[in-house]
Amino acid sequence: MKDVHSHFIPKEALLWLEQHQHLVSVRREQLTDDRPDVLIINDTWPFSLSEAFIDENQHAAAQRKAQIDHTLVSPLPQLFLYNTDPAITSEFAAVYNQGLIDMMKRSNTRYSGLSTVPLNDPIKAASELKSTMKKGLLGSIIGTGIDGTLLTDERYIPFWEEANRQKAIIFIHPLLSQDKRMNKGKMSTLMGVLWETTVCAADLLLQGYLDVYPNVRILLAHGGGFLPYQIGRMSKGYQQWESVSKNLSASPGDYLRKFWFDSVLWNDDALSFLVKLAGEDRVVPGSDFPFELKDFPPINKNLSGWDSLIS
Repeated sequence: MKDVHSHFIPKEALLWLEQHQHLVSVRREQLTDDRPDVLIINDTWPFSLSEAFIDENQHAAAQRKAQIDHTLVSPLPQLFLYNTDPAITSEFAAVYNQGLIDMMKRSNTRYSGLSTVPLNDPIKAASELKSTMKKGLLGSIIGTGIDGTLLTDERYIPFWEEANRQKAIIFIHPLLSQDKRMNKGKMSTLMGVLWETTVCAADLLLQGYLDVYPNVRILLAHGGGFLPYQIGRMSKGYQQWESVSKNLSASPGDYLRKFWFDSVLWNDDALSFLVKLAGEDRVVPGSDFPFELKDFPPINKNLSGWDSLIS
């Protein structure tokens, strides 16, 4: 079994954060003796820092116990550091990525990896993507945009052009929604992240990016948010309005099969629906391990998306 949605923080990245607390708003706190430490980013995104996040042996042991033979491991979205100086983001990304590259070498084929990039400087992001793919990473994990911009904003073109040249996997993984209406009952985690993915993916589709950058392998987290469920509405709009169809060469339903989706849905019927719409070769098993809200071990209903994603 494969797991394409798993996160890890190399010791080098954690040390860098501890040594640069004067530059970045990241701190580690111990709340009680019997619970994991909490990592707090920008005073906004606290999460339990279980040992599997930072101990390579424990992460690998959990994968083996779950009978996962290969894991595509990614940096944490909370540590993208997009809202700091691009030079700092770039330095941290290089440290983080090298830690993952070294982890891959030690693992002897258990792990492959994705980089984090300084998307707040798209030219540097393109350079980091190219450099880390030469070193063996398969692409990058990125957020859905920065400060309200969408990924189709022209500032990000250098990154997309490089991703297309490299035939990179680009794993789009949202941060928590900053919509204040979602501060109640953990709605930001339960619904907000899905909404962010939906808006991002719909924009990429409607702006024709799947045609403009056909070599980029776009993987959407958490089953693609709400996009698959509402693809019929988008297809109806394509038939109705020239403003929707002008950038597209086919119906949105056809473009749905050009994305890849992870299986992090916690619901067999929802996963079956996604497979029916997108095809089993476009859905990959994923878990979001080791976050508290994880689907671990991942559901695997003969999904063949891994083979098509890395081919």
